[in-house]
Amino acid sequence: MSAGYRFTNFVPEETTQKGFEALLNIFLQIITLTAGDVAEAMSWLNQLDQKYRLTDDSYGMGDFFEDLKKQGYIDDKGPDGQFQLQAKGEQKIRKSALEEIFGKLKKGGRGSHTTPKSGIGDEPNADRREFRFGDAPEQIELTESIRNAQIHHGLTDDFFLTENDLEVTEREHKTQTSTVLMIDISHSMILYGEDRITPAKKVAMALAELVKLKYPKDNLDIIVFGNDAWQITVKDLPYLMVGPYHTNTVAGLELAMDLLRRRKTSNKQIFMITDGKPTCLKEGLKYYKNSFGLDRKVVNKTLNLAAQCRRLNIPITTFMIASDPYLQQFVEEFTQVNNGQAYYSSLQGLGDLVFRDYGRNRKKRV
Repeated sequence: MSAGYRFTNFVPEETTQKGFEALLNIFLQIITLTAGDVAEAMSWLNQLDQKYRLTDDSYGMGDFFEDLKKQGYIDDKGPDGQFQLQAKGEQKIRKSALEEIFGKLKKGGRGSHTTPKSGIGDEPNADRREFRFGDAPEQIELTESIRNAQIHHGLTDDFFLTENDLEVTEREHKTQTSTVLMIDISHSMILYGEDRITPAKKVAMALAELVKLKYPKDNLDIIVFGNDAWQITVKDLPYLMVGPYHTNTVAGLELAMDLLRRRKTSNKQIFMITDGKPTCLKEGLKYYKNSFGLDRKVVNKTLNLAAQCRRLNIPITTFMIASDPYLQQFVEEFTQVNNGQAYYSSLQGLGDLVFRDYGRNRKKRV
């Protein structure tokens, strides 16, 4: 007779690795707020430790700092020996942002975009068909082809296989996409005590990591826009800071379109992360600015570019980092003109995104 199961209280194991991982998750959140300043992030982490007792006698904050160095997250090769993030730390921040915003993704095979086309492609599917000229040898299903030969020619001592017996696995065509990621770094991203640049950076890092992991063959260009627009690299994302800028969305779109014009891929798209309305234009050497509302002159020029992108088959997906209905007004109109898509997020929770697809007239919460 079986003794059955006996239940006892669960006592979690307390290990050094677990202590490091727990502190690392908090550290990654803080260092995004400090724009990559390791010393300031560690100072904040120590204050949190004093208040909430994040460490104990077996694993202290000094141990955590040493582990950050040993495991290659930081080093002291910055100016005047200052500690700075290494590439491993920067990638860890991007992966953390990806998990926070889009959840854990299963690693794809070749990581390319599927299309409705079939034939000579990259990704096998469940469909079978007869052999055609140009099919790759590795597409041939040997078991099915031998079975076909037996059916067609009978069971004889002289087994032979003809082209008509061959059966192949259908393949889907894969395609590349060129993406430009636009990030708003205007002063409004920290205005009125609201930190919008930190969630904006998290979205940007998540999108960049998503493209790198899931679509490694894609082209990804990143630009920031304030009074003007300029190009940066993926490596720069954790260190982004807001400047004393207005929002020149036109300059950002013009630069994005110029970058995409140089790409030879058939599929092109723009991701724009912003908190809403454009407030600035550059006319010659001067700037036309109006921060007091939706300026007709600025808005019309921006909408014209959205329409131009639509004519060039360049969809724009906007990530709106604000929940103010007034600020969302421009994004609504902009996305409709482009026939694109938009995600709306509050500052409190990036995991709670409202998705709006104007091309298919759909709205859902994700």
